[in-house]
Amino acid sequence: MTSAPWFAWALLSACFAALTAIFAKVGVAGIDPDFATAFRTLLIAGLLVPAILLAGKWTNPFTLPGRSLLFLALSALATGASWLCYFRALQAGDASKVAPVDKLSLVLVAVFAFVFLGERPSWRDWGGIALVACGVLVLALRR
Repeated sequence: MTSAPWFAWALLSACFAALTAIFAKVGVAGIDPDFATAFRTLLIAGLLVPAILLAGKWTNPFTLPGRSLLFLALSALATGASWLCYFRALQAGDASKVAPVDKLSLVLVAVFAFVFLGERPSWRDWGGIALVACGVLVLALRR
């Protein structure tokens, strides 16, 4: 186990992501997945904005650097596209198969971080990433 400060937050993120898959699978049954995505997004904004305001963390977005705004906007577009695809996949497939394939993003993040951000994972890290990729392939193959 690691004692890095980010690890606990990442572990909590994984737990909440797992619950997201289970709750979404039940919630998307019988309704349009695009509407479900929009509804979920509105709820998230409705919770986060007041929490940020109450905590005194609100910043005028127009005072942020242009580069930050651009990449946050691109991140938002990628998130929206991911959620639309994820909800459609959940509606059509088993959560226990959809969620692990969705986690192929872990492999893609490592590759993109290597190519675009100059990050250099160790050989041990690449081994773990390769195992995740193999796991996704095993789950994706038809029996």
